[in-house]
Amino acid sequence: MYILKNAFVSIVRNKGRNILIGFIIIAIATSTSISLAIRNSASSLISSYENQYDVTATIGINRESMREEMRMDKDMSDSKKDEVRENMKDVFEEASNLTEEDIASFGDSSYVKSYYYQMSMGVNSSKLEKVSFENSEEEKDGFSNRPMMGAGGKENFQNLNASDFTLIGYSDLTAMEDFVVGNKKIVSGTMNLEEDSKSCVINQELATFNDLEVGDTVTFEDANDEDNTLKLTIVGIYEEESTGNDRMGMFTASANTILTNTDVIHAFLKKDEDISLSVTPTFVLNRKEDVDDFQKELTEKGLSEYLTVTTNLDQVEGSTKTISNVLNFATTFLILTLLIGAIVLFIVNMMNIRERKYEIGVLRTIGMKKRFVTFQFLFELFVVSFVSLFIGAGLGAILSVPIGNSLLESEIQNAAAERNQIQENFGGRDLKMNDSMKAHGMLTVQAFDSIDAVVDGKVLLELFGVGLLLTLLSSTASMIYIQRFSPLTILKERSS
Repeated sequence: MYILKNAFVSIVRNKGRNILIGFIIIAIATSTSISLAIRNSASSLISSYENQYDVTATIGINRESMREEMRMDKDMSDSKKDEVRENMKDVFEEASNLTEEDIASFGDSSYVKSYYYQMSMGVNSSKLEKVSFENSEEEKDGFSNRPMMGAGGKENFQNLNASDFTLIGYSDLTAMEDFVVGNKKIVSGTMNLEEDSKSCVINQELATFNDLEVGDTVTFEDANDEDNTLKLTIVGIYEEESTGNDRMGMFTASANTILTNTDVIHAFLKKDEDISLSVTPTFVLNRKEDVDDFQKELTEKGLSEYLTVTTNLDQVEGSTKTISNVLNFATTFLILTLLIGAIVLFIVNMMNIRERKYEIGVLRTIGMKKRFVTFQFLFELFVVSFVSLFIGAGLGAILSVPIGNSLLESEIQNAAAERNQIQENFGGRDLKMNDSMKAHGMLTVQAFDSIDAVVDGKVLLELFGVGLLLTLLSSTASMIYIQRFSPLTILKERSS
C-alpha cells in the first residue's frame, strides 16, 4: 500500500515531467488509433470488394495447346496442310461441344458456389429481315461462318448452321456480362426475361431495320427445320457500344443477335434434339485459392486438353489495388509511429531515472527492496500511460471519423454510380432482381454512407495492448538500470 501511495505522490510532485511523458504518449496513441482506424476501413473496403466481385471461372479454347498440336511446317505439302486444317476444325468442334450435362457435372464441385450459362443456336424468320451490308463477305456467301460470340465477347468455336440470326438463351441475368460492364444497355422496355415466358430482347439496329418496337411478336424457326417455330414477344430493345472493329462494317456485331432465356432454347430442342448448340458456362468459385484445384478437378472429370479454365482473378485483385496501397501505407505509418515512440519514451525514461537517482538511493537505504522500487517506478509510468492512452484514444476516435469518411468518399460515389449504371443497363431501376443475381453480387454494388464508429472495441483493445506493451518495453532498460544502482554510491555522490 505504501508503494502505491508513494507512487501517486510522486506523480503529483513531478507533474511537469509526467505531463511531458503524457503528451508524448497522447501523440503516439492518437497516431496509432488513427492508423488502426484507417487499416480497419481499408480492410472493410477490400472485404467488401471481394464479396461484391465473385471469382468466376469460364472454359475457353487453349490456343497454345492447339497451336502445338496443329503446327504446320513450311515444307508441308498443300494436301497435308488441308488435312491439318480439317483436323483443327474437328478439334475445335469437339473441344467446344459442351453440354448442359457437362456443365452440371463440372458445377457439382466443392469449389463451386454456383454457376450459370448461356446457350446459342441459329434461327431464321420469314417475317424478319436481317441487318446486313451488301458488300460484306458474309452476304456474298449467303450465310455467316464467323464464330458465335458468347458472354463478354468470348468466341464459341462452333458453326451453328447457316442462319440469319443468333438466338442466345441465358440461364440467369447474371450471365449477361455485357450488360453488367456496360457494353450493352436497354434503351426501350426492360430485361425481365422471366422463366417459361416466350419473350426476347433484340438489338436496336434490328428493330429499326424492321420497324419493330416493344410489344411486337416475331416468329423464329430452327435453321435446320423450318417447321420447328416459336413465337416470341419483344419485351426490350438494347443497343451495343460500337468498338470500331465490327465485322459487319456499319453495324455492331450483335445486330442480328436475339436475347432470351434457356427455356426458349429448350422449347426448340423438344421438337429437334439434334439442333447444333453452343453452351458457354461460368462457375462462381468459393475462394480465389480454389482456382488451381478447380482446374485440376475439371481435368480429372474429362475436360478436353484443348480447353482451359480462365478466371477474372486479375480483375478482382486489381479492383482492390488502390485500397491495398492505403492499407500498406497505414501499416507502415503505424510501425514507424510505434518505433519512434518507443525510442522517445526510452530516452525520456532514462532521463527520468537519472534525475531521480537520489530518490532511488534513499528508498534503497531505508530498506526498500529493488523489486519494490522498480514496481513503484513502473506503476507510475503505467498510470500516466493509461490516462494518456485514454485521452489519445478519444482524440483518435474524433479524428478518425473524418479521415475514414474522406478515404471512403470517392468509393461511395463510385459504388453508387456503378450500381445505378448497371440497373440502367438492364432497363431501369424497376428491374426485378432475383435471388441468384443478388447472391452473385453482380447487381448489388455495396455503397457506404459513412463510418460512424471507426474506433470500436477491437481498436481500443489493440490500442491499449500496444500502448501498454510499448510502455513496458521502453521501461525495460530503466528497470535494469535501477537493479544496478548501489544506494551508498548514490548517496555518496549526492553528498559530495
